[in-house]
Amino acid sequence: MLRREFISKVGVGVFGFGFLAGCGESDRVPSGTPLRFGVMTDLHYADRDRAGSRYYRDSLSKAGEGIAVFNEQKVDFVIETGDFKDQGRPSDEASTLTYLQTVEKVFQQFNGPTYHVLGNHDMDSISKQQFLGNVENTGIAAGRNYYSFDVKGVHCVVLDANFNSDGSDYDHGNFNWTDANIPNAEIDWLKDDLAAAKGIVVVFLHQLLDGEGSVYVNNAVDVRKVLEDSGKVAAVFQGHHHAGSYNLINGIHYYTLKAMIEGPYPENNVFAIVEVLGDRMIVTDNRATKSVYRFDQPKLTPQF
Repeated sequence: MLRREFISKVGVGVFGFGFLAGCGESDRVPSGTPLRFGVMTDLHYADRDRAGSRYYRDSLSKAGEGIAVFNEQKVDFVIETGDFKDQGRPSDEASTLTYLQTVEKVFQQFNGPTYHVLGNHDMDSISKQQFLGNVENTGIAAGRNYYSFDVKGVHCVVLDANFNSDGSDYDHGNFNWTDANIPNAEIDWLKDDLAAAKGIVVVFLHQLLDGEGSVYVNNAVDVRKVLEDSGKVAAVFQGHHHAGSYNLINGIHYYTLKAMIEGPYPENNVFAIVEVLGDRMIVTDNRATKSVYRFDQPKLTPQF
């Protein structure tokens, strides 16, 4: 069973996860050399007027602030977990690609490796291959929509749930955002990837795996079983649900970040730095989230 820890401090959550079967003492992240990465989600950048609580243009400034902090803190890599860009009203392919290129230019101001997770809005007006052809996933083969990489003894897995129930890709808005699925071929790849992984595993995807409903992956139960059976997965970082959430299921932490798009800049901005060291994972939110964490045995509950 996993050990749980908590430090009561605004904006900081500490997840104790230890190591499960398949992760031995030699596979731990070496003491004194923590993995630290920056993460943000749901920028929805577009050059368009606000709609309700969504401030599309402000995401450029918010992303710039986040990247500046990540550079200052010298994190090992930066990842965004989907809905990186949005589209205009009316929408068209050319302007949507311009929005993507504009926000990617800001993202690439990070002085290190960068990674992207596909979100449903990333296929508004364009295809997956058009999105992937305009972003940089460091060291990943061109066109890969799901993939993995290793940093400082931690195995990082990026998944793509942007498939319709019939197995077809989300493409140029041809999808229902409530119909998110991870197809069998990707699940088979995931099983093989986890079997070969050394040390602990952290998973990233856009839609949620820790429940049922419109914001969750339809076959989330099947995917969670693969993660649990591996005995290696410590945490899953998700986006999509703008309010944010946290869950602990069978020893795996599911952390859903708040959306960067929500609210005007500068008083509203959301990003986090995650540190993995030994048997702890520390998630530090930036100043704007004002997250307060409470420890209720046996579950760590951020108060969003």
